Amino acid sequence: MQKKTGKRLCALLLAAALLVVLCGCGEIAPRPEQETSAELSSAPLSVYFFDAGKADAILLSTPDAAVLIDCGEKGFGGTITDELAARGIEKLDLLIITHFDRDHVGGAAKVIGSVEIGKVLQSNCPKDSREYRKYNRALDKAAIEPLTVRETLSFEFDGVAITVDPPREETYEENASNNSSLIVTVTLGSQTLLFLGDAESARIAEYLADAPVDCTLLKVPHHGGKEPMTEALLRAVKPAYAVITCSDAEHESASTTAALRSCGAEIFLTRLGPVSVRCDGETIEVFYDRS
Repeated sequence: MQKKTGKRLCALLLAAALLVVLCGCGEIAPRPEQETSAELSSAPLSVYFFDAGKADAILLSTPDAAVLIDCGEKGFGGTITDELAARGIEKLDLLIITHFDRDHVGGAAKVIGSVEIGKVLQSNCPKDSREYRKYNRALDKAAIEPLTVRETLSFEFDGVAITVDPPREETYEENASNNSSLIVTVTLGSQTLLFLGDAESARIAEYLADAPVDCTLLKVPHHGGKEPMTEALLRAVKPAYAVITCSDAEHESASTTAALRSCGAEIFLTRLGPVSVRCDGETIEVFYDRS
């Protein structure tokens, strides 16, 4: 009897130790909440971060509008269009391509060829790649003239304000594509969500120079990689929640996750599953979507 009791005690201690380790890593275990697509689409603002690997694909929707920020890698467009169909979304009011790296524009051709799109907004730094050429061919076939963003643009859908901020330079000496990322700010009531694409030091410095306001949720730039300006960014915007679009732990810099934890942000990792957000302008709910 004593041996069985001892074994049970050891098992409990091991489980407790494992929990401490996981918490120390800053990862958030998948939550039990499961929301259906219908429930999400009825929220004043819902955001869906696809589990797209080390890539960005983010769907914003209101009761009467939908916006897609980036399209993941080549071959991911079908996953996006399937999700749009599941949510009953037949039109994208905006498609925003933050920059032309393949993990942001790769699935765009499929989306453009499958869904009606109101406007396509794009970065000012083209790339000579197969994915970029397919994107342009799809635009031509759909008779869509994309707008290269060179000045700040603002839109409003169902009371949700969306601001698209362009890079200040036509090109950059280092990491020209990433530093040309469009930055998207979404505001509903007292809640602000900030999407920085793959912005690196030069682009983040530009953004900080404009005296940014606090944000409720931050899409961490460049998949959580090490970035000298991260701590300055976090001090400026003070996010309550942070989402890192990633495929494995190696992509996440320990210094980035440590900085997020030190500012009190609750961290969500798309490698643990898609992340959903529901916002009514006064409150916000962030959770792993298992529907």
